[in-house]
Amino acid sequence: MEIYKKQSLSDSFKVYFDKRMIKILLLGAISGFPWVIIGSSLSLWLKEDGLSRSTIGWAGLIFAVYAFNYLWAPIIDRVKIPLLTDKVGHRRGWIVTMQTLIILCLVFWSLIDPSTNLALVISIGLIIAIASATQDITVDALRIEQIGESEGKSMQAGAAMAVVGWWTGYKLGGVISLNTAEFFQNSGFDNYWQITFLVLGMVIIACNIGLMFVGENSSINRSESQKITDKMIENKIGSSNIFAKIVVWLTGTVIGPVISFFKKNGFNIAIAILGFVFLFKIGEAFLGRMSVIFYKEIGFTKSDIALYSKGLGWITTVIFTLLGGLFAIRSGVITAMFVSGILMASTNLLFSLLAWSGKSELLFAIAVIFDDMAAAFATVAFVAFISMLVDRTYTATQYALLASIGTAGRTTLAASSGALVDWLNGDWGIFFIITAIMVIPSLIFLYMIKDKIKLND
Repeated sequence: MEIYKKQSLSDSFKVYFDKRMIKILLLGAISGFPWVIIGSSLSLWLKEDGLSRSTIGWAGLIFAVYAFNYLWAPIIDRVKIPLLTDKVGHRRGWIVTMQTLIILCLVFWSLIDPSTNLALVISIGLIIAIASATQDITVDALRIEQIGESEGKSMQAGAAMAVVGWWTGYKLGGVISLNTAEFFQNSGFDNYWQITFLVLGMVIIACNIGLMFVGENSSINRSESQKITDKMIENKIGSSNIFAKIVVWLTGTVIGPVISFFKKNGFNIAIAILGFVFLFKIGEAFLGRMSVIFYKEIGFTKSDIALYSKGLGWITTVIFTLLGGLFAIRSGVITAMFVSGILMASTNLLFSLLAWSGKSELLFAIAVIFDDMAAAFATVAFVAFISMLVDRTYTATQYALLASIGTAGRTTLAASSGALVDWLNGDWGIFFIITAIMVIPSLIFLYMIKDKIKLND
């Protein structure tokens, strides 16, 4: 189903000036920042401590928790944080709790040497990933609930702003992380990464302060709808004793969102949607997992990576995410996903050229610009797509389910990225060609279901 109406380019662009978009931008940054901590920062920390590519790649399995956060998403939709919920709201209470946990983990990291405590480092990284994945559930729900269910164009613009925010948190977080680490390294500190993690903790505190300016919509309608579902289940059970009420609550909390999703789309289309979501970004994940290791191996310094991959990449991402949002609004989100998928496959080949040509700052910049352009288009289309699929009664759970299935493909399979490079005897060019091919099955899948998908407008 197409979800747009023809309008002028200036009218399409005006949607970005809605004050709600600034709040969504901040929420995106809060969501993206932890990825740089357990992504490029952790990878380089382990690399510079002498660990192998395969070890670093497998350490990335901690990202797999993002693929399973839907399992506890129903709890976040219904359970309140004591004291915090009453003071700052249901959604914000969960976010503040998880960010506090991340800060504590960074403090622990600042006291550890990975060469002698690798298992402890990875375990703490896993805790950060769990806290971040839990935070993402409620961040995404809070973002979606900033916009009315019938505001299709605003939802797509909000998706673009969320992506800009996510990449702002990730890219600028990377700039802060890499430059801070290099500064303390050049200043003669042996524990320069440990100091860097304390600096990153201060950034998270600043994010918490900004979060207080993001309001929450009333949860009355959501609670009432959940009670209706509970009542329906209770009537089917035919009992109202304490045991039955526990069963009703658990069933309504865990099964209700899934039933709603399959009922809306039909079983076959629902399965097809889940299959596409799983496959769409696998190639991008393989490239992203090993990119910082690739840059380091062909001779780029941390400051080079910060400048080209993070700083320049952030500017590119912001511009093309906003353009990608306009493209999705004017052409339809399904068309936008086809175009972005083709772009993702094509731009991965630029890294093959960089691998075969050797260190080249010009080619590095070109590869980063086009890769971030493709990633921006793909991400905004993907976020808009799954945002427009969810039932507002179960916002957190259904979005988490769809997002985590997409993450499952990226994290569980991409954990073998380092092993794949080793199996190819370090032939980075062939590796990047393989990542380009990986996007093709998802586009075939999307073509098969494109006329049968039901989206909210």
